[in-house]
Amino acid sequence: MTDFLPIGDHGVIGDMRTAALVGRNGAMDWFCAPRFDSPSLFAALLDPERGGAWRIQPVGHWTSEQRYLPATNILVTAFHVDGGGVVQVTDFMPAGPARGDHVEVYRRVDCPRGAVDLETVFQPRFDYAIRATVLARRAAGVIATDQDNDAAGLSTSTVLPWEVADGTATARWGMTAEQAVWFVLRFDEDEVHPVNAEAAQRALDDTAHWWDGWASQMGYRGPYALEVQRSALALRLCCYEPSGAFVAAPTTSLPEDLDGVRNWDYRYSWLRDSAFVFYALDRVGFRAAAERFLRFLKRVCRRADGRHIQIMYTVDGGRQMPEQVLGHLRGYRGAQPVRIGNDAAGQFQLDVYGELLDTVALARTGHDVSEGLWKVIRDLVDWTAAHWREPDFSIWEARQELKQYVFSKVMAWVALERGCQLATLLQQPGPVDRWREEAEAIHAEVLERGWDPARNTFVQAYGEPQLDASLLIIPRVGFLKHDDPRVRSTLAAIRRELATSCEELVYRYRSPDGLSGDEGAFVACSFWMVQNLAMIGEFAEAERLFKNQLRRANHLGLLAEEIDPANGEQLGNFPLALSHAALINTAYLLEELRPRPPG
Repeated sequence: MTDFLPIGDHGVIGDMRTAALVGRNGAMDWFCAPRFDSPSLFAALLDPERGGAWRIQPVGHWTSEQRYLPATNILVTAFHVDGGGVVQVTDFMPAGPARGDHVEVYRRVDCPRGAVDLETVFQPRFDYAIRATVLARRAAGVIATDQDNDAAGLSTSTVLPWEVADGTATARWGMTAEQAVWFVLRFDEDEVHPVNAEAAQRALDDTAHWWDGWASQMGYRGPYALEVQRSALALRLCCYEPSGAFVAAPTTSLPEDLDGVRNWDYRYSWLRDSAFVFYALDRVGFRAAAERFLRFLKRVCRRADGRHIQIMYTVDGGRQMPEQVLGHLRGYRGAQPVRIGNDAAGQFQLDVYGELLDTVALARTGHDVSEGLWKVIRDLVDWTAAHWREPDFSIWEARQELKQYVFSKVMAWVALERGCQLATLLQQPGPVDRWREEAEAIHAEVLERGWDPARNTFVQAYGEPQLDASLLIIPRVGFLKHDDPRVRSTLAAIRRELATSCEELVYRYRSPDGLSGDEGAFVACSFWMVQNLAMIGEFAEAERLFKNQLRRANHLGLLAEEIDPANGEQLGNFPLALSHAALINTAYLLEELRPRPPG
């Protein structure tokens, strides 16, 4: 376990409390328990030697392929061995009625054809591999404990010849056609009982039925149904069901650039990203998950101290996530540092008010706006009206001085405009005249100070020449109409200055941000470019680029935060909720704007 598997060579499974990544090589090399932002049990994704993993593979030479069972998050890795033998590893975490009190990972190994010798290597490493792991054989498997209170039990349906040494448990066995062996890993469990194969199969069947039932509610009926469904399923895995929060991604410190320091912990709930996810799921028809997020939003936005809202929270609504460096971990392909926590939580980002209010306004149909929710909305709009003139860090969380970012001002305008709309439509009390006056002031200021008349484009920040792909949001939120010449010329400038050599991919910006190193093309911004093209009437070009972008997903249809234009590799945390939300929203927009034949 000394090689780094590419980020995109993984699938993801989960239970809406946490998630695990499984590589095409049969290794589960990322898993935190009992929830997304808990310390890791397997972190070989960040250090193959120290991080810990759980691998199931054939012995000898093999090739593999991965797929999901249709309309589920149940992952199947099929190995083809020399001589014609085939073995499959089916990975899932119970969902729906099959889910129990413990966090559980099920792995079924079956042999559809031939005879295959297999090996499993179990290397749990508690607390990001900080504390030593003690393993002990049991009659039905292996128990893992640490020097604190953590424990994990690995049970099997068949007695295997385990060998335990140096914190690693290894077993080899042979299988022939139609045979199957079940493994069940239970976190926080210090008992190891034999796995009942029939009960395990029921858990698999019930989980498949639950996922299929959930996916069947999808309302999209366009030509990209499979891609939209897979994205919706990926978004569902990013939902922390007990609170309704959405994590940005289930991983930390996967680099945006192998030679830089852009390695961040995304296992938290960014309100901005969650707003995009909310809209995507609500649009697809999955109202229950969207409704839970509204309740989470109402809870975390209650403040009595008059400060701005945080841009992110822990999955249970906590406000503290101090950034730490895990110096003992090598980092993905040596990318340092490995971080847990995120200091950007303390940044002032004005734009988040606009994203939240825009989402509430767009999704108000079918969702009740209670008195409590209206108070949250009114407080957000009031705060924006009082503070929009202040500089901020904006959407990309630059680690340098605050600036007057154009995108932030546009989204402050959105917050005020949507506040006025909601107050009028819902007949709720509020200082609408003052909100509208402030919105008009923002609009005028952006057109004057955010516009570069020499280059005929909006810019990233007042008084600076750099561009920013976040400006592609301008027509979608209605700041300017889609046929405004300034929208067209800004899109042209972004394609000219931020597009990569692969024309369907764009960088989010190319300006200094206080960090060393470079980064890949940003997936969500690339989808926003397609949306702009479709809105200005260049539908054929938009759909062509969209199809090219869909080919950038991995073998399972999953997307990270960024893509390396040079080699097509996925970069950054994976899978990224914002990328999949942007895919869904783009597919819907294309369907809405698709030219229809006459008559």
